[in-house]
Amino acid sequence: MSLTASSSRTKLPFNGSPRPTLGVELEVQILDPETMNLTSGSLAILDRVNTNGVEHPKIKQELTQSTIEVITGICDTVAEARADLTDSLERVYEIGDEAGLTFALAGTHPFAQWRDQQIFPNERYQMLVDRIQWPARRLLIYGLHVHVGVASGEKAIAMSNALTTYIPHLLALSASSPYTDYEDTGLASARSKIFEGMPTAGLPFRLSNYGEFQAFMNTLIRAGAIQSVREIWWDIRPHPNFGTIEVRVCDVPSTLTEVAALTAFIQSLVVCLGAHYDAGHYVDILRAWIVRENKWRAARKGLDANIITDNRGGRAPLRQEIERVLEEIEPHARELGCYDELQGIRPILRNGASYERQRRVYAETGSLEAIVGSLAEEMRADVLDRA
Repeated sequence: MSLTASSSRTKLPFNGSPRPTLGVELEVQILDPETMNLTSGSLAILDRVNTNGVEHPKIKQELTQSTIEVITGICDTVAEARADLTDSLERVYEIGDEAGLTFALAGTHPFAQWRDQQIFPNERYQMLVDRIQWPARRLLIYGLHVHVGVASGEKAIAMSNALTTYIPHLLALSASSPYTDYEDTGLASARSKIFEGMPTAGLPFRLSNYGEFQAFMNTLIRAGAIQSVREIWWDIRPHPNFGTIEVRVCDVPSTLTEVAALTAFIQSLVVCLGAHYDAGHYVDILRAWIVRENKWRAARKGLDANIITDNRGGRAPLRQEIERVLEEIEPHARELGCYDELQGIRPILRNGASYERQRRVYAETGSLEAIVGSLAEEMRADVLDRA
């Protein structure tokens, strides 16, 4: 490679955060309350919330018109993030009730067909579908994304590498996509496997430092693989513009209480790992092929998975490992003010994640519509009754 070519690369400055601030993004299903099928309602919602040609800062479009995205501003605590999401969702419900729409949170819809969905009339989305074709058109999935502020790009890469060990914990706790295309997939998280069909989605590449991350992004951009870092959809990724580490592996949990619990788990875990990094302590990182196997086990069996715990092949029940991690991060949760929200993890372990609750509804009713109805009721009660 010539010196000229090397020096022409674009720098990607990391706008580091001195505090572990939070940003949360929810992808919400828009439903017809009569049929419980997905329906194209985002244009109607956005027409109401966008005023004088100015887009609402926290209620956004997504790839399909049967999805609305709700995001927070920059928050210091999990309680602040939940209150922010609640404010926006109350407005969404107000519009939905007037327009004959309702909503649910789950990683997939049990019977809606991707072929029936309308792509949002946005140039970026149209270009994405034109370029990627079938894998993008079938992307009828819904996730939770949590940003945590970190001080530097170097630390973000270290956090990304360390967090891969906890992918099965996060995926299993959030898993909410056992059904799609009229069938039980046999998985706890079908969403995670659908998303892996995208060319730049899935497990993050293990990089040595932030300079290597910049070189990788520049290579992909110059090669025409992506247009910007926004098109890297790894399960965990540094976000240079925001100065965060973004955890994207989770299905969207089915209640805001679960969203808050997962957000507290992620924030506390990032701060715990960051403390080890700042102290110069070595964090044992699982080999990439073990990370891949553990993600599969969590996608397949959810909280009932046995995961690989070390690079020699040791194993342990995932529920047990989650309890162990909770004990380790609880002191950090107290310092962050999210201890109470973090305790919401234990009811998930006790009573079941969303994928388990959905299967119980089907066992009782034999109805996919009943599953969606129960999801819609869970979300509405958790947003409006607690507001």
